[in-house]
Order: sequence, then C-alpha cells, then structure tokens
Amino acid sequence: MKRRKIMVAAGFCLSFFLGTLMNLLFIPGFEHHQNHGDRLRSYHHGRQHQRVADNAQLHVGDPLTAAVAAEVNSRPATSDWKRQRELQMQIRERLEEVLRYRQRQAHWPATGDAFRPLERRRLMDLEPGSYWELNKAKDRRDNRHINAQSRQSPAGSNSAKAQNVFWMNTVRVDTGQLGCHSIANVTNIQYLGSGYTKAVYKATINSSLSVALKSVDFGGHDMDNCIKKYGSANDCYRLASFKIVKEMTLMEQLQHPNILQLYGYCYQDSNDIRDTVTAITELGNPLEMIQLLQTPWEERFRICLSLVRLLHFLAHSPLGPVTLLDFRPRQFVLVGGELKVTDLDDASVEETPCGSPHAAPADCLMEFPARNFTLPCIRGRCQGINEKRNLYNAYRFFFTYLLPHSAPPALRPLLDKIVNSTGELAWGIDETQVHLEKVLHLYKNGLYLQNTSQTHTSEYKRLVDTSISGDNYRCWPSYQHDGCTLSVLSVREAIGVCESHAQCQAFILTNQTTWTGHQLVQFKTGSSHLSPSKGRLAYVRAGR
Repeated sequence: MKRRKIMVAAGFCLSFFLGTLMNLLFIPGFEHHQNHGDRLRSYHHGRQHQRVADNAQLHVGDPLTAAVAAEVNSRPATSDWKRQRELQMQIRERLEEVLRYRQRQAHWPATGDAFRPLERRRLMDLEPGSYWELNKAKDRRDNRHINAQSRQSPAGSNSAKAQNVFWMNTVRVDTGQLGCHSIANVTNIQYLGSGYTKAVYKATINSSLSVALKSVDFGGHDMDNCIKKYGSANDCYRLASFKIVKEMTLMEQLQHPNILQLYGYCYQDSNDIRDTVTAITELGNPLEMIQLLQTPWEERFRICLSLVRLLHFLAHSPLGPVTLLDFRPRQFVLVGGELKVTDLDDASVEETPCGSPHAAPADCLMEFPARNFTLPCIRGRCQGINEKRNLYNAYRFFFTYLLPHSAPPALRPLLDKIVNSTGELAWGIDETQVHLEKVLHLYKNGLYLQNTSQTHTSEYKRLVDTSISGDNYRCWPSYQHDGCTLSVLSVREAIGVCESHAQCQAFILTNQTTWTGHQLVQFKTGSSHLSPSKGRLAYVRAGR
C-alpha cells in the first residue's frame, strides 16, 4: 500500500511537470521572444550599415494615435498591459525631454553660422498645437529646397524608405549635405565600440571624409534588458533611439570647438524595425589615459585647457547650465590634439530642485567617492550644482593625473594651486579658466624661463641643413617612443635640456612646431652619423 501511494504521487508530479513544460513551449509568442534578441544581433552586424536611401528626416517615430490610445485604455489591467503602459510612459518622457531642448533655440551672435533646425514633422501629433503651428510653415520652406535636390539624386529609386536629409554649414567643417545618400556606399567600415545604448563605427564617405556612424546597438544592454522586460522590440528601439535624437539635438544647439560636430543623419526602415536612425558625426580618437600619462606635458596641458574651455561654455550655454551626468574619460575623444565631448545623451540642463532657502542640507548634497559637498539652495534650486559637478569631475578624472607631472618647474606652483582649488571647489569654472589661460600665456611666451639663472658649461658647434642618424636614447616624456624628442622655445632652452641629460652630446632643431609654437628637438648621444637634411640645424658639443 505504501509503495502504491509513492507511485501515485510520483506519477502526479511527473504529469504536472510535463504539463507545465508543454504550456511554456507552446504559449503564443514564446518562440518569438526567445529568439528575437539573437535575430536582432544578427541583423545589426550583418545589415545595419548596408541600408540605403536617398535622404532622411530626423523624427522620433510614430506616436500613439487616438484609436490606438482608445484600444489601450479599453484593455483589462493585466500585468502585460501594465508593462506596456510603463514602457510607453518612458518613451513619452524621453520625447518630452527632446521637445524641451528643441524649444530652447540657440542664438549665435556674430558667428555667421547658418544651420537649419532638425526636421521635426513626425513630432507634430505629440506636440502642443501652438508650437507646431509656429514651426510648420518654416519647415515647409526649409524642406522645399532639399526636396528639389533629392529628386535629382539617382539614389531616389532605392527601395528603402527615408525622408528629408538634415544638413548644416559651420565654420569648422563644410560637409555639404550628409544623409542616407551619403552613407549608401561608404567604405572602410570599422567597428569602434559600443556602450549601454549605442554602437559606433568608423567609415569613409566619398573616399575622402572619415566619419563616425552612431546607431542603436541591437545587442546592447539597453535593448537586451528592455526586450526581456517588455517583449516589444519596436518600442524598445524607440526608447533607445531617443538617446541618439537627444544627442543630435544638443549637438545642433551647443556648437563649440570642443563638442563633436554633427554632420547629418539618416532615417530609414529595416526588415525588423521601422525608422532606424544613424547619426553621422565628426570622427575622433578615444582617450587612453595610460597613454596620456606618457605624453609630453604640453599635450596633456592642452587636453586640460580644452576641457576647461568646454566646461566654461556649458556653464554659460544658450540652454542654461549643462551638466554631463556620465562624466568619464571614455565620453571624450581627441581630434587633432583637441579634447571634444562625444557623448551627450546623458547631459542635462535641469538643476537639482530644493525645498526652500531653509531646506535641509541633504537637498543640495553632491556625493563623490572621495568626498561630498553641500551647496546653497537659492530660489528653489541648488545653486551652481551643474557647474560644480562638472568641475569636480574634471579635477578627479583629468587635472590630478595630467596637469602637474613633468611640468616646467616655474609653472608648478600655479598648476598645484589650480589642482587644489578645483579639488576643494574653492573656484568656479570662470576663475579656473582664467588661471589656465594664464599658464598658457606664460608658456607660449617663454616667461617660465625668465627666472632661470643656469649657465651653460659647454660650447656647441652649429651645423646648417644637417641631421644625425641613429645615436638615439630614450627620455620621458617624449614625442618619440624610441628616442628623445622634446619641445623647446629657443636654442638656449635646448642647450639647458641637453646638459641636464647625462647621455646628451648633440641635438637637432627640426622644422616641426607644436600647437603653442614651440619647436621639436631631437636629442642624441653623439654625432657619428651626420647626414644632410634641408631645414634642420644640428648642435654638437665642441670637443666631442
């Protein structure tokens, strides 16, 4: 009897397990949800940069129509419906954020720049009526000229669907019109990397212009987690794509030499997702902090000066004080030695609200790993919190590592003061920039050499149009990894450097200069391999 009971119980458990398994395998949509992530990843790598069309329009995707909204409201309050409603609320919040930025039109006095606002017709159904009516006539005028040119493009016969191309002329790079027709036949496509939301590729347009292509990473953290939670690839893509739309909007309105330049964008359909967007931007080299620590001080100082100029602009931008919430070295790139911010999707112009002038100190508390700061609450806002957050992040990620080390001795006291004052937030961005510009003035004009009383112990023989092959030695930091190449202001400074190095017996003044006008000099261990070289001057220690 006991054995029979055990057998019955075991059979019941087995039946329950098999029934549950069958339900899981054959419920509607299970296979779709299970395999959709893999299909999207395959599509992303195989086809993301082969989609073509003759032009594009920056929009945000189709809004919920009244009919769809009525249908949603009529559904029972199931868990699936609640999750879908939660996702739609997130999409609407990101849309409203983009609209707020677009309504704050930037005005650029005396720059002579002419750029057309980003296309916005697809936003009309979600925007307030009055705002749309004010801009509809202007968009129609702007699009008339672009549409006329698009009809003449041979790419107009493409089957991929796309609309108007965005373009802008700036004083930095005149790229003309870059859109879907520009990336239809790009070459040299190379994957650069990805973050939580975006994938970035390097490509060449017209065999001459190197650009960065930014698009939603279908296999990235944001898409993967969203699809697992909500099950809608289309809506998850809309949510993620708003980050790219926001970034393009800010790039358009916050034009500055230290903000990556937006060249254009492309909107088109794919087999799986409607209205996929690709941003076309200036191409930069990612920051490698370990490598930067090995570069000459002059280049590291340039990066810090570029950063301070950027933060000064953001603190006084046409949109209000802008803070970079995701402030890390990986959000910046180098373009021709200048530091530029490349990632603006986590930027914000909203300063933290606080209760009242007598609010609790915790309302305006800035917390960092090493220390915290409490700011005053003035007129319901934490005073200067965006500027202060940017400045302290610049101190902890850049200034402490790049500014003081191997700097000219006469400049170190001022540089130490800058580092200490920003680390304590004793200065704002205005005062910090004033002091860094002072360092630049002292360095460019050689004023850092005026206090030196060094007397040279050797005489040097000057050889015109001469170079020295080989005879290299290494020094740190050097512009040349397998030799000793430094920048100097004058021959006198070069002699001083040579006499401070035990190995140095000669040096060569090249015809290359740095961004400050200093001349590159190669220091040598001897002069046994003299060779003719137009434009170079060799100095050899007498009697060697």
